[in-house]
Amino acid sequence: MAGFFFALLILGVESRSRRGESMSVLGGATGAAFGILVALFTALLISRTAASDPTKSSLEYLSLLAFAYLGWTIGASRGADVLRSWSGLAAPETPPHEALKLLDTSVLIDGRIADISDAHFLDGVLGVPQFVLRELQMVADSSDPLKRQRGRRGLEVLQRMQKMAQLDVRILNDEVAQEGNVDDKLVELARRTGAKIVTNDFNLNKVATVQGVAVLNVNLLANAMKPAVLPGESMRVLILREGKEPNQGVAYLDDGTMVVVDSARRMINKSVDVVVTSVHQTTAGKMIFGRLDERAEQNLSSVRQAAAGTGSARAGEAAQTAGDGPPLGRSPSAGVSERGNR
Repeated sequence: MAGFFFALLILGVESRSRRGESMSVLGGATGAAFGILVALFTALLISRTAASDPTKSSLEYLSLLAFAYLGWTIGASRGADVLRSWSGLAAPETPPHEALKLLDTSVLIDGRIADISDAHFLDGVLGVPQFVLRELQMVADSSDPLKRQRGRRGLEVLQRMQKMAQLDVRILNDEVAQEGNVDDKLVELARRTGAKIVTNDFNLNKVATVQGVAVLNVNLLANAMKPAVLPGESMRVLILREGKEPNQGVAYLDDGTMVVVDSARRMINKSVDVVVTSVHQTTAGKMIFGRLDERAEQNLSSVRQAAAGTGSARAGEAAQTAGDGPPLGRSPSAGVSERGNR
């Protein structure tokens, strides 16, 4: 048993030495020495008792092992701080944990991440892996003009974010061993480093969430920041096109929210007042359903009728003024001739 406990002691010392905890090893050894000293005084007390010699011997060995182990554990856990305080050494400062966030290709091409970062809504370290940067470069060098423009926009957004003083944008050289597309490599790198993924790709969001990786979705943030609309509220929108159902019209708010209006197909390219009937939240965003505001339409019709009546009255007055002239059957020249004869 003594050899067994001695082997455990050696293994514990080696494991702590490999981890660089020399102060813990020194504290454990000091604590074990104090434990053996306490065991020695305990053995002196046991030797003066009236117990038999085998019992005394067993109690002395047990006290030696118990106090030595207790002194080792206490010294290894608390002894390092005590030794530093005695020697006047300051405790090493542990560096703060960096909250790493990995940027996806889609979120750089989208560009809204730069505005979010400029508004100080992102902190920590923003990392761009090399394989994401290579994919962005391939898109920028594409023969398709639209893809080439999107890729260059992503590079410009990355350069803009690197110039922000409050951000720490790093190009990560960590390569993932597994083969696959950029999304698979990004998820694997996030799992290995404990980072979060910043994206607006719906499929990547689902795959990362299933594998237990935290995701910051820019589209979800944009939907959460849209103003709340309740049923019964009224708004004025411009009907742009017809809807899928008969007599439906479709309009859009300033933030891109679709508004489907019943009985508004005849109002295309016209601004109308709408009463909200329901609001539906989908994975693609928010949809608002409404109907034409009959009271506003009636008020508008009455105003138009009043304007039309005022116009007809003015036309009648003009006609009456034009009718005030010489009596019927007599011309102005005839009157002048009569006055001349007189």
